[in-house]
This record gives sequence, structure tokens and C-alpha cells, in this order.
Amino acid sequence: MWLPLGALLGFTTQLPLISPPPHFIIQFRLKSGSDRFTPRDLIQLSRPSAGTANPSGDLVLIHVSEYSFADKKNHKSIFIAPLEFATQHVEVPLPHGGEAFWLDERTVGHVVADEESKTASLFAISIELTTETLNFPTASPSSFRYAAKAGVLVFTDNVHEDGDLTKVPENDKEWHERGHTALIYDDAYERHWDTWTGPKRPSLFTVKLSKDAENKWDFGDQFFNVLHGTGHHSPVEPFGGVGDYDVSGDYIVYTTKDPDLPEAWHTKQNVYLIGFTGSQKPRELTSGKQGATRNPVFNAQGDKVAWTELEEDGYESDRAKVVIYDLKKDIRFTLTQSWDRSAEELAFSQDSSFLYLTAGDHARNKLFILPLPDTPDESSTHPPLLPKYTTPQPLTHSGAVTAVQLLPDNRLIFSRSSLRGPNDVFIIRGLHKLEADLAKTQGGFKWEGTPEQITRFTEKALIGKTLRSPEDFYFEGAEGKRVHGFVVKPYGWKEGDKKKWPGLLLIHGGPQGVWDDRWSTRWNPNVFAHQGYFVVAINPTGSTTFGQDFTDAIAKDWGGKPFVDLQKGWNYALDKFPEIDRERTVAGGASWGGYAINWIQGHPEYGFNFKALLCHDGVFDATYNGYSTDELFFFNHEWGGRPWEREAKEILEKYNPINYVHKWSTPQLVIHGSKDYRLPETDGIGAFHALKQQGVPTRLVIFPDENHWVLKHGNSLKWHYEAFRWFDSFVGEDEANAEVVELKN
Repeated sequence: MWLPLGALLGFTTQLPLISPPPHFIIQFRLKSGSDRFTPRDLIQLSRPSAGTANPSGDLVLIHVSEYSFADKKNHKSIFIAPLEFATQHVEVPLPHGGEAFWLDERTVGHVVADEESKTASLFAISIELTTETLNFPTASPSSFRYAAKAGVLVFTDNVHEDGDLTKVPENDKEWHERGHTALIYDDAYERHWDTWTGPKRPSLFTVKLSKDAENKWDFGDQFFNVLHGTGHHSPVEPFGGVGDYDVSGDYIVYTTKDPDLPEAWHTKQNVYLIGFTGSQKPRELTSGKQGATRNPVFNAQGDKVAWTELEEDGYESDRAKVVIYDLKKDIRFTLTQSWDRSAEELAFSQDSSFLYLTAGDHARNKLFILPLPDTPDESSTHPPLLPKYTTPQPLTHSGAVTAVQLLPDNRLIFSRSSLRGPNDVFIIRGLHKLEADLAKTQGGFKWEGTPEQITRFTEKALIGKTLRSPEDFYFEGAEGKRVHGFVVKPYGWKEGDKKKWPGLLLIHGGPQGVWDDRWSTRWNPNVFAHQGYFVVAINPTGSTTFGQDFTDAIAKDWGGKPFVDLQKGWNYALDKFPEIDRERTVAGGASWGGYAINWIQGHPEYGFNFKALLCHDGVFDATYNGYSTDELFFFNHEWGGRPWEREAKEILEKYNPINYVHKWSTPQLVIHGSKDYRLPETDGIGAFHALKQQGVPTRLVIFPDENHWVLKHGNSLKWHYEAFRWFDSFVGEDEANAEVVELKN
């Protein structure tokens, strides 16, 4: 039931008036200088992708984008770097963007869309920079894998109900000229993430691609929609891509939402095997009793498949376990049933005797190794295995590892970022010795080697910027649990210096998320530190990488244990780091972190004493969110049911920020994206109106063209400007004599 605003705020006619502080800044300048890492530096710093090696493993391909404020363009290139001999990187500019991938040892496939013709072209570029061009029937193919042995290119695209790739332009024209703009729905997911659902859905396609008699690349005469008629859609929207499927010499393995369940309130995904033409019915590899499945991969021999699997349907942050399927023996078994971490990316060793994987562990995303047992005699989620086959052993201990790839000659590469810089490529050699040493142990293995860094894309640009690594701390949180946090000390901080610094508490989203040692182009702790803030980031109840029980414990308790952790962690940090000025502290958060900001507003008894707050795309009315959000399964899991059901209503009554608006009094900046369909912009507008009508200093920043994140480069700079302007208005110092760069409102 909707209540009058006066009833919600606890007043009728008299409004309190809270004036801005005398030093409220109208014109504001971001702190800058040659040794400061500014928001502008963050935005224009090169952004390398993860690396991908060619089949022989002597070259690695990396996409790099770099934004220029001078011409307001995002310049894209691919770099080809040698792995085993010292030569300079080769850069190939991509003035029209597009995706690039290896076709063979010395040929890169580069696909570029032509918006005018509504088609895309595949350029086969040899490393000698000769080029051949092949054409797709649409402008939107993506997520390419080349099955070299079969001479088949696999890719994804969006097609209409007829499933015909060649008719997409004709069907698009008919749709756009239908004579009205109405969108009509009979099922949920009418909109998802930042897009209204249209008449097209994603599918997997194949086409023959090989060299002809003249040694030139040539497409076959037919594009096959291998999922047509199955009811399957892959990649899984909105973030699925090349990681949602893999190819062997004969088959594609893919994951898809269960076609028989309503997508908006189920997370169940099935794994299937299908041939390159889709002429035979897909073979399901999953048991039918799982939740989401991710990252299916083949071994080199093509006779085993691995993927990660969650048990609970409707919960996207359940523990992800490693599942192996032996295709020859038709047996499926779970490896990491007893391991209290969530596996992410998987890669078989060349001889399939080991599995390499990534997983979050204590705020780092590490590379692990796990020996593979012989296939059991029957399928099981709890096979009787020795501990060494169920507990992966770490090979890295810092940063965030992604894109693990096994190479010939006992090597692997991966990409790694950290709080001190974006992705670079690393290599580990001598895997046979590493694997042999592990095989001799029964657990507790410690690798003594060190990965070798291959690329250094941003090293020169960051010279002199003194970006700091996180400093970890632990404290006793809710229910006696050991809770993690880290600090990043401000620009100019020196050991033993008596200077006091304004403190900033960052609160992450999710809520099943984590502040970890990973580069970010959005909430980057070093950017805040270089504007003079002593940054404190706490991983309260609900955070990932600290065990599944800790992650699960926030469900139905959003306003409970996490805030015991945040209070205790904040007070611990204030005591441990006396250089934080207790009278000049602020806090900011996005998504669940934005919920946390609104919840703190309504609970002054917590005693945080923040002088200003920032809420980005946060929950204002949790009940409304249960009806308006796109992924309904998320609300139903977190709040104990649908918003009209008894348990959910009881929890909402207890933990809905809107019920405590009458206590709001701290100045708050509200930022929201109009294309955020996870948390619609009316949550931000509602919070702004509540603050405004109570006379609390506030400002609303709306980005009409942004979703749950701020991705456009100019918008990102404006976001940082508004955030720091707001905080500085209440806890800043006079920086009139600093070297500055001004951004106009």
C-alpha cells in the first residue's frame, strides 16, 4: 500500500531547515599534479584485455583501448607480444573497433561491423599485415572461437524467431517499420540490465572457414544456427559471451538457461553438447538438479568436459563447484564438493591429468592447481576421493588472475591486475616439474616458483604515481566471526607524520561482492587516496572469497550482521590508524552499498558520525524493488520470498530503508542511471525528494544514458568530479594553491 509522504517522513507541515556549512564549495577543483593519480589519469590510462595465445604458444594477443580527452575518442588496438623471444610488441590499430581472435599460428581474425550496410566483415590479418576480407550477413556477430581441426568458425549472434541469420536485415527492417513503437510482453524479462527485450535472442552459429587451393581464407556456403528449434539461447544474457561455450574437434559444449523455467525468477542453467551443424538433438550433460552453470571447457583430447556448477536454483552466489563429465564413460562427478571456495575459470592440462582454475580467496583472485583422479565407476556429487583431488592448491597469492590458458611445452599464461595497475600477461614454465612435485604430496603443496611478467602496458604511464597496494586488517565482527578489511593510505602520507586526513569508508555492492586486490575503472581506491582520503574498505557479512557460510549469512538480514561488521570494522580502523581525522569522515557505496548508505542514514544510533554520504544506484524502497527489478530471483532469495508473502513482508518491515526516512539528517549526494533496470532511477529520485523535503543538504545527479554502472568516459569524469566536490564541501581543506584542473559543471 502506498502511504502519504508525510506519514512516511513523520511530519505534516513543519520542515526542519539544515543549512549547508559555511565552506560549501560552489566552484571546485580536483587535486592534480604530475605525481597524483587523478580521475582523468584513470580514465585515459590504457585498458588492456586478458591475453590469448596462438595455438603454438609463441605469441599472445591483447586488445587495448585508450581514451583521449583531446579528441574525445576511445582508440582501440590489438597488440601481439612474443612469449619466448625478446622483440618489441606489434600494434595493429583498430580505428573501427571490433573483436580479434587467432585463426592459426600467424593469422588474426578481426571482425568489424559496418553500420551503414548493416553487415560485418571478417578480416584475416597475417602478422606480415596482409589482409583478406570475408562478409557476414549481419552487423552483430561476436564471441568467436575457431575449431581449427574441423575448419569451423563458431560465433554468437542475435536472430528473430525464425532463427535465420541471413534474414536478420530483412526482419529488422520489418520490425522497425511496423508502424508503432509499442513493446508488448506476455512473459517477464521485459527488460534486462539496461535493454528492453526486443524480437531477437542470442544463438550459436557455425560456418566453415578454411583456406582454399590458393591458400586464401574462405567461408563455406551456409551459416548454421545450431540451437534453432531447441528453445535454447546462448550466451546467457546479459553478460554471457565466449566463456559460455567451448569447442573441440567435433562438438560445441554450451550453457543455457533451462528452457522450461521462467527466466526472471530462476537461475537454473543446463550444459549441453551439440555438433557443428545442429543436425542432431543436443545431449544434456547436467543432472537436472543444479542451479546456474558457468564456463564449460573441453580437454585437449575432447573426451572430457569441465564446468562450474551451483546447487541452488534462484541463488546466483551459491558456491560454484567443479564438475567433470567423462564423455566416453558417460559419467559425471563433482571434484570440489568439500572445498569452501567458488571456482571460476577452468583449464585442463595438456595431458588432462591436472586442472588449473581461478577462485577468490581472502580478497585475492588466485590461480590454483588440482590433480584429476581417474573417473569413478558411477556418477556422483560426492565421489570417494583422496583430499588431494578435492582441494586445489594456490599458485599465486596477490592480485586478480583471469584467462588461464595452457600452452605446448609445459607452459601456461594468465592475465593479472591489482590495485596498482590493470591487466598484464604472465607466464609459468616447467609445468611438468610443478605437477610432479604436487603429485608427491597429499595436500599442503607450496610452489616455490614465480610467474614471469610478459607485458607492461601501463608501467610507463604510472611511473611516479606511487599507487599503493592494499594493507589488510582483520577484526572480530558479528557473532565472533573474523572479518577482513583493507586500507589505502592517502597521497602524501608518511610514516610518523602527525597530519590528520579525512577518512572515507567504501561499501561494496552485491551484496555478495568483495573489495579485492583488483584494478577497477570505477570505484578505484587509489583515485580516492590521491584526492587526499584515507580509504577504508571493509568486507562485511555477505562478502565473497571468505567461505560460503559468510557469503550466505546476509540473506534475509541486509540490515543486521553486515552493519555490526561495518561499525566494528570502522571503529577498529579509527583506532588502528590515528591519522584518520574522526571529525572529517565520509562514506560512499553503490548498489547494495547504496542500500547501506540509505540504511546508515536512518540509523544515527550506529554512531558513524559521517559528515557526508554518497549513494550510487542504491535501494531506497526495498518493497518496490521486489516488483520493479529485472531479475526477480534475486529479491526472492534475499528477502525470503516475493514482496507480498508473509516472511518477506516481515523482513521488509524490519530492513526497508524507506521506513526510517524520518531519521535522515546527513548531507547526501544521490547518483543514478536512467538505464538501470536492476534498481530503477525512481529509487534515487525518491531518496533525493525525501532529503530535500526534510531540508537535508542533497544533490541529485542523473545519467540518462548509463545503466547500473557509469561506463562512458566523459560521464566517468563528471561522476568523480561530483563525488569529490560533494565530499570536499563537508570535510575538505583549502587547496587554492595546489596545481589544479577544473571541470565545469
